[in-house]
Order: sequence, then structure tokens, then C-alpha cells
Amino acid sequence: MNQPNIVMVGASLKQNGGIATVENLILKNASSQILIQHIASHDEGSPIHRIKVFYQALTVFLLKLLSKKTDIIHIHLSDGGSTLRKAVIVLIALMFRKPVLMHAHGAEFDVKYSKFPKLAQQIMNGIFRRSEGFIVLSKTWKEYYVKNLGLNEKQVIILPNPTELPTKIPNRKDVNKVKLAFFGRVGDRKGTFDLIKAFANLPKNIQENSELIIAGDGDIEQGENLVKSLNISEKVTFLGWIDPQTRDALLATVDVFVLPSYNEGLPMALLEAMGWGLPAIVTPVGGIPELIIANKNGLLVTPGNIQQLSESMQLLIENENLRIEIGKQARKTVAPFDVKIYCDRLNDIYTQILQSEPDLIVAPGTQTITQ
Repeated sequence: MNQPNIVMVGASLKQNGGIATVENLILKNASSQILIQHIASHDEGSPIHRIKVFYQALTVFLLKLLSKKTDIIHIHLSDGGSTLRKAVIVLIALMFRKPVLMHAHGAEFDVKYSKFPKLAQQIMNGIFRRSEGFIVLSKTWKEYYVKNLGLNEKQVIILPNPTELPTKIPNRKDVNKVKLAFFGRVGDRKGTFDLIKAFANLPKNIQENSELIIAGDGDIEQGENLVKSLNISEKVTFLGWIDPQTRDALLATVDVFVLPSYNEGLPMALLEAMGWGLPAIVTPVGGIPELIIANKNGLLVTPGNIQQLSESMQLLIENENLRIEIGKQARKTVAPFDVKIYCDRLNDIYTQILQSEPDLIVAPGTQTITQ
């Protein structure tokens, strides 16, 4: 077989967020046996800029299809407007009789998709059902897409997000001050403000022995105002968006990861934190409950339950042995998610699509999240 040519369509590689992170990991670690060319169909910015980026993407996409050197179209799907853009791209690919591999990431796909008119849903359902494969991040999301988009179960592939595992984990014993960290977009959906309130509810002596670090863009000013109103400014630091090198340096110095989200796919930040051997306090949303076993490799709290979140934070702040043990188990859990294993699985999927096997659609090891 000649070297397969894959055209990958998705978020700008320079964009903040999980989709761009996954795209960059794939491009960096892809097998030398395949050629992947990336087209950015979306970027942050003004509405005019976004329209311009999408128009340019369509132009480049059409040129590649006309060149007849494209074997598979790999499309990263978020939610909201991304659904409409990707439906257009899938339709064009089908007109050129090119196999399409969809890759769903959107944490709020179900919420936003339900707001589309029924006719629009029916049209998009019909388009997405024409894909050769439809990658999702967890069993929960597979069940959603099969039920609500009418996808064939064999068509839907469970492939959890990848992560780069550090070779060495820092020694987190005998720390003087426990550092808790949040990575993600600051706002309601990720539970950032719940986290701030929960930290403020900690007993004063616990606060004195801990600090909260919040890394990410979004509603930072609202977060800072909340911190001031709760009189915990000296204990909470906002870093804004940080690059991967800064992120890894920070993960090596903190002790607990907290992400009290209301909606998720399978958050990259959680996988990265677990890879660094950190105990995580998270909510059972999206694919998270298929990854986290409560009190074994992480702690689970109910979304919006500030008291429960505060109690879980206090438990880990006060108990070093528990922090370290949960962190060890977390690291073991995500070992199979290493990006090299992930890219091998993705390569298997590409190969099966090119061979047009009717029962595709199961890459080895991708049916469930391994705990």
C-alpha cells in the first residue's frame, strides 16, 4: 500500500483548548507510514475573521480533493457552530467519494445540538451517518451518538484522548504548603467559581497550609472579583492561558488537580494531571466516570455541590499518604493513554477504512476506557 494521505480538518493548531492539543499530539507522533495534512476550519477572533478562516479552509480543502491525492478526511467535531461547518465539509467530501472519519470532542454537543431545528438535525444526522467511522471519547458518548444521531454501533469507535506521559514523577512528600491547581477555561461550565467558593469555605488553618492556582483563559476578571469579595486574594493566583512547557512545569510542582465541571467530553487537563501522578477531584460527567474510580484513582463530587467539593479538598490537603497513593493509581490508569499507543490505534483505524472492511470499526483496545 502506498503512503496514505490524510487530510485532517479541525481547530487552528494555535488555538487554546483540548481539540488543538489532540491535533498537535497526533501530528507530532503520527506514524511515518502516513502523511497527515492539517486544515484549520476555525480560529478564535471576530466573526469576520472566523468566516475568513472557514472560507480559506473550504478553498484549500477543495484544491486537495481536486488533486486526487487525498485518501481519508479526518474531521474534528466540537459543538454549536462547529457542527454546521463540519456538516458542510462532510457533504463536500462525500461528493468527491472520499471516506470520512469523524472525531467528536464537544463537551456540550448534546445541549447545543438539541437547540437546532428538527429539520436541521435530520439533515445533519443523515450526513454524519455517511461517515466511515465516528470516533467518540467514551462509552457514554457512544450511546448518545447512536441514540440521537442514528449512527450504527459498529460505526462508532471509542478512542479516549491521548496524553504525553512524563518519564519521571516528582517527589511530593513532606510539602509545607499543598498546592491545588485548576487547568481550563475559567467560567461556569468548568466549575471555576464553584471551586473558588469551595476553597473559601475551607477552615482558616487549612487555607493557611494551601494555595489555589487557576490556569486558563475565559472569565478571569469575574473570577478575580469573586476572589476579592471572599477575601482570599492572597491564597489564589490566576495565571491566564499557559503554554505546554509552562503547564508541565506547573504540574511538576502542584499536589492536587481540581476540575469541578458541569459538562465534559474527556478533558485533556485531567489526563495530563493524572499522567503527572496527581490526585484529581472531578465530577462524574461525560467520560470521566469511566476513567475515575471513586477514592481509588481520584475523588468524585457532584457538580455544583460546593460543600462536598470543599470537604474533598480538605481531605487531600490534610492527608499526604492518600494524595500520593491516589496519584500513583491515577498514573497507572492513564498509562494506556500514552500518545504513542494512541497513534498506533489511530493508524489501525485509517488502515481499516482504506481496506474497506465492513466490520471496521473497532481499533484494538478502543472499546472501553481501561481503568
